[in-house]
Amino acid sequence: MKLKLFFSKQTINRLSRPNRRSPSPFLSSYRNASTISTPISLQHFHGFSSLRNPKFPIPISFSKRFIHFIQETKPDDSDGDSESDSNDSEDGTMSEFLSRFVWIMRGKLSEAYMDCDKQTLNGMLLIIVEKVVSEMEKGGLERMLGAAMATPSHDFSEDLWKTVWEVSNSVLDDMNKARKKEEMKRFLQSEEVKEMSRFAGEVGIRGDMLRELRFKWARDKMEESEFYQSLELLREEARAQEEEEANKAENLSEEIAGDESDVVEEKPKVVALPQRRGKIKYKIYGLDLSDPKWGEVADKIHEAEKFSWPQEPKPISGKCKVVTESILSLKEEDDPSPLLAKWMELLQPSRIDWLNLLDRLKDCNMSLYYKVAELVLSKESFETNIRDYSKLIDAHAKENCLEDAERILKKMTEKGIQPDILTSTVLVQMYSKSGNLDRAKEAFESLRSQGFKPDTSAYNSMIMAYVNAGQPKLGESLMREMEARDIKPTKDIYLALLRSFSQRGHVDGAQRIATTMQFAGFEPSLESCTLLVEAYGQAGDPDQARSNFDYMMKVGHRPDDRCTASMIAAYEKKNLLDKALNLLLQLGKDGFEPGVATYTVLVDWLGKLQLVDEAEQILGKIAEKGEVPPFKVQISLCEMYLKAGVEKKARQALGIVEAKKDQLGADEFERIINGLIAGGLVKDARRVHQLMEAQGFTASEPLKFALMASQKGIHRPRPAMR
Repeated sequence: MKLKLFFSKQTINRLSRPNRRSPSPFLSSYRNASTISTPISLQHFHGFSSLRNPKFPIPISFSKRFIHFIQETKPDDSDGDSESDSNDSEDGTMSEFLSRFVWIMRGKLSEAYMDCDKQTLNGMLLIIVEKVVSEMEKGGLERMLGAAMATPSHDFSEDLWKTVWEVSNSVLDDMNKARKKEEMKRFLQSEEVKEMSRFAGEVGIRGDMLRELRFKWARDKMEESEFYQSLELLREEARAQEEEEANKAENLSEEIAGDESDVVEEKPKVVALPQRRGKIKYKIYGLDLSDPKWGEVADKIHEAEKFSWPQEPKPISGKCKVVTESILSLKEEDDPSPLLAKWMELLQPSRIDWLNLLDRLKDCNMSLYYKVAELVLSKESFETNIRDYSKLIDAHAKENCLEDAERILKKMTEKGIQPDILTSTVLVQMYSKSGNLDRAKEAFESLRSQGFKPDTSAYNSMIMAYVNAGQPKLGESLMREMEARDIKPTKDIYLALLRSFSQRGHVDGAQRIATTMQFAGFEPSLESCTLLVEAYGQAGDPDQARSNFDYMMKVGHRPDDRCTASMIAAYEKKNLLDKALNLLLQLGKDGFEPGVATYTVLVDWLGKLQLVDEAEQILGKIAEKGEVPPFKVQISLCEMYLKAGVEKKARQALGIVEAKKDQLGADEFERIINGLIAGGLVKDARRVHQLMEAQGFTASEPLKFALMASQKGIHRPRPAMR
């Protein structure tokens, strides 16, 4: 439907005649309202047929806020009186509305009546604006928009009135957007938004992200301002309503007082709020927060914040600062108790002050820190807890100061504080590291008796204690217990058990550990294969040792010097010199070069065979590598020279061995003593036997018999000394 049909015939006839009616005084300022300089976002229309049943938006409230505009008007001599600021603001806003309205309606009329001249279009526009202004004078723009469909005009058709209603709403939308844009500019330049943007820039936020954050902060400030403005309006409305009710009540009381003859004295009514029954119930996201348990939760959170929220220590100045410096400058042998008492009297410290002092002591003097920390445990202001004891015990344990750690533990138990799982774990680690198996077992069993389940650290420490004590089977039982609790042992634990079994020649235990490692997902490594070779070598089974040696090469591990030495030592047990030489030749073809470990085994083997020249030749190869011969080589040389009758070299080797007697074991002592007896050096044999007993070793029965025989003059044939 075209816009020509919007007007009735009567209206068209009136527009064709000269308009003799004098314009309304109110419209005189809008005669040239089409001339505006404010940029307006126009809506493009593709036809007026879509305006038959438009989807009308909700009318937007007409704001009284002043919006800057520029409008040309004709001077009017009759308007000589100046208006107030509020009326100017309101008229300015209405002028802005009419200017935008005229601009859009002129475009619509021009598109619909392309054959009409400008004067006719101005007449049509004048009638529309005059009608809109008359409706605004009756009850405001909101009333006009709300009653547009209910009371159509006699001059306008229904579709034209809908178009006017739609244009009015679009104009209000544009004005509201412009108002919000101006407010957004103002809040973007506010000091709070600038301060937040400056801080964001300092922490490294740049570019688009900073721009988005700045607009977000400005938008939040604008919404907050609008919220408080709406509250202020509500407060003003409520105040006005109260004043109106008060005026009504006052007028009513005056009327009653004026008519005393007709008024019966009545008792004043007491107006009060109705009594509430029951308890207040309030829910947030379906959670009933009226339950008293939430009050207890809030109290617990408040108490927890005291420990989680960092506190600041008290400032130290004056005499207290001097005393603090004196405490920090104390030496290890000084007693800090007098200075601590004076420091407490001056500062009245809390826990955070004590911790600050201990941190400063830890940085400058650890020994003094331990001493002061132990004294602080007895101070009430320190608020000592079990964690303070466990930390100090752990610190002493790491320094291998068992006596100090046990003293702290004794003080803790005297205070009635039983060790918790962390303290018990620290004790297990401390005793395991020091090699005190009995105390380690006691601490481990105490951990279990209190209902605590040992963790991986406690299990590992206890297993290593059994390994170091030479009881790998007990360590293996703990490992099985870990697996039953779905705690996976580490690879180091597996290798420690495997090493302990192999050193003692326990082939079955070593094989069990190796198999368990493979089931646990650890592939055979060079270390594990070498330990298996050593285990079978110690057990005197060179065939199985060679089988594991070949398997190691099959899985892709090249044998190193240590592994080859272990295989040669396995052949040494059975005196299979030919197989050992064949192995060395085969490895030499693959590029293997023997090292110090392999040469040490060969020197020991050749020494037992009394092949002095060959042993010295191997000894020369060790010297060619620039390595110092191992201590084991000196034992082999001493025994070889004694049995071969080379007294000079034997005594040189014996002097080296005696200088390192602390490194000798029972087997090494017996080898040397037997060599001395075989070489006819009975007095030296007795002297070395005394050294052996001094080291805590007991001689075997064969050695005792040999010593007794040497004392009675029963000697073996003595080799000729060279």
